[in-house]
Amino acid sequence: MQSSAHLSSRDLSADLADWTGPQLLEGYARKTLSPVDVTKAVIAHIEAREPPLRALYAFDPEAALNAAKESEQRWMRGEARALDGIPATIKENIATKGTPVPLGTAARPLIPAAEDAPAAARLREDGVVILAKTTMPDYGMLSSGLSSFHPLTRNPWDLTKNPGGSSAGAGAAAAAGYGPFHIGTDIGGSIRLPASWCGVFGLKPSFGRIPIDPTYYGRVAGPMTRTVRDAALMMTSLTRPDVRDPMSLPYQDLPWLDLNLDIKGLRIGVMMEAGIGLPLDPEIRATVERAAQLLSQAGAVIEEVPAFITREMLDGLDDFWRQRAWADMAPLSEAERAKILPYIRQWAEGGKDLTGAEVYSGMNQMMVMRHAAVAATHRFDFVISPVAPCVAYPAELASPIHNPEEPFEHIGYTVAFNMSDQPASSVNAGFTRAGLPIGLQIIGRRFDDVGVLRLSQAWEEMCPEKRPWPKV
Repeated sequence: MQSSAHLSSRDLSADLADWTGPQLLEGYARKTLSPVDVTKAVIAHIEAREPPLRALYAFDPEAALNAAKESEQRWMRGEARALDGIPATIKENIATKGTPVPLGTAARPLIPAAEDAPAAARLREDGVVILAKTTMPDYGMLSSGLSSFHPLTRNPWDLTKNPGGSSAGAGAAAAAGYGPFHIGTDIGGSIRLPASWCGVFGLKPSFGRIPIDPTYYGRVAGPMTRTVRDAALMMTSLTRPDVRDPMSLPYQDLPWLDLNLDIKGLRIGVMMEAGIGLPLDPEIRATVERAAQLLSQAGAVIEEVPAFITREMLDGLDDFWRQRAWADMAPLSEAERAKILPYIRQWAEGGKDLTGAEVYSGMNQMMVMRHAAVAATHRFDFVISPVAPCVAYPAELASPIHNPEEPFEHIGYTVAFNMSDQPASSVNAGFTRAGLPIGLQIIGRRFDDVGVLRLSQAWEEMCPEKRPWPKV
């Protein structure tokens, strides 16, 4: 393969880090581009930007370069794998063999993982070059880059702002150009919120579409990328079956890369109000209203979707997850619990005295939420909404309100679609006057992941406000 020096008279060291997955595969196939050159470029890109961002954990340039050399040899022998040589990061809680999984908290022992979790295994099988893991808050229970284990992760668009979470490092890494592929997890908004606040694309797939381990009610893994097509390309790999996930869907060979969609005649609901939580920022409202107008002009039939989340639903979910978190923390010693982020520890302690009936009632409210979400959206081809009621908030805060007694006031638009198993994405829809990204949520019918990708691609092309990626 030719080195990057033969590609152009320009200095491509920075440009290569910004190439998309399909562009890289085309360059590799033509033998005008080498996975080694690309990996070196991305490593240099990271090393220049990572000191202020702190998006990565277990960054291993040497291992990445070794993997890139192996990829280069496969391309030269004509034995390239499906995604061979594309650089990627993986969220810290998705195990990679030999790397400890602290779950964002200083309270856990650092024991190397025995094997790759399903998502990591699929990417590695397909020749992806794993650069690093990405940061997350304690136990993944914050929409924030704040952690007792990892340094504070910041937003590339404005270093004084939070990237969101819990896929904090993944969102920041995608926006900053740490390669094309990133993967996060989501149980209440943890892919879509950082995608929205970092201006990238994030897909929360249907529950069970991507096998995970360990599995849990509502928890999914999904791609976080700069483009919809990169996410679709990741789905060709991530969705392959894995026996370790007994809650996964039966495997389907879906047309992930067919992203064409005729908007004319689509029934699209607009859910402008969450029903509970923080009031909607006027700039976000105007941006989502503009998206609805543009979709209408393209031929979609637009109809309002009334709010359906209630205080009882959100408080019930809060009770259940407080007790679930306390169950993880209760066996720890006092010294170990003292290492947990104080905000998370205080929030979880609110669950220790809940009765069995109260916890059961909380779980039941999650089922009520599930039924309400499907009932409110099933008559539409798609529903659009804000991703969050607010834009990125100060980096040092654990949540927009920063009050563990009001922990979920910002997830009213996202959490219901974890409970209902529906696919949902965040795609950038514009920016505030201060230059902060605003995400548009696109929700599909249960199991219509391809449809969500298609409408996301259509919106990505239609979006009237596009800006260069931040240089940090």
